[in-house]
Amino acid sequence: MSASEPLRLAIVDDHKMLLGALTEWVRSAAPDINLVAAVSTWPELLSHPDFPVDVVLLDLDLKDNLPISLKISTLKTTGVKTVLMSTYSEPNVVREALAAGALGYLVKSEDASMIVEAIRAAAKNESFISAELDLALNSTEVGGAPKLSAQERRVMALYGGGEPVKAVAFQLGISEETAKSYLKRIREKYRIAGIDVGTKVALRKRAIADGILLRGEAPRDF
Repeated sequence: MSASEPLRLAIVDDHKMLLGALTEWVRSAAPDINLVAAVSTWPELLSHPDFPVDVVLLDLDLKDNLPISLKISTLKTTGVKTVLMSTYSEPNVVREALAAGALGYLVKSEDASMIVEAIRAAAKNESFISAELDLALNSTEVGGAPKLSAQERRVMALYGGGEPVKAVAFQLGISEETAKSYLKRIREKYRIAGIDVGTKVALRKRAIADGILLRGEAPRDF
């Protein structure tokens, strides 16, 4: 996939209503993503004329008794990146999926904008895990820094460096609402870790303490 070509996506989910809603949302809100297949079974994906694609958004439980690790490894052999979505977030299941090569894992309650960001991250070979699940997988002692995704670190660095949300969104090529969702996720991760970054000043101090922002980078006024 070149930078100028739309990202080619397939969605696999046996919940027809959710499949339809996701299809409509992606097509209306993500012009950089070309949704070429929206199917409800694993065989339908593999036999689709547009397969292989760049990224597959795959329901974890298609009720077909095929191990998720087998599906992920099959996709990997064809050069396809996998983002999983599920109604639940059992850490052991997620660890197995990530170990098998999935790049993203989302619970279906996640904001739609985050689903699109996870797809974009996977296309760039970056991992993306829902905030609540990331906390469960990477629980840390109180006072320890939580694990942030690459995009979360970028948002924290820019915002902590003094940029307003609108400028953060512009520089990262995301919507203002998505930038706000990232900040919400960042603050929630730190809150669970016992660290309050509720204010911009507190977030900046923490970004410096955790090596996300250099101490010499002064905040800017806008």
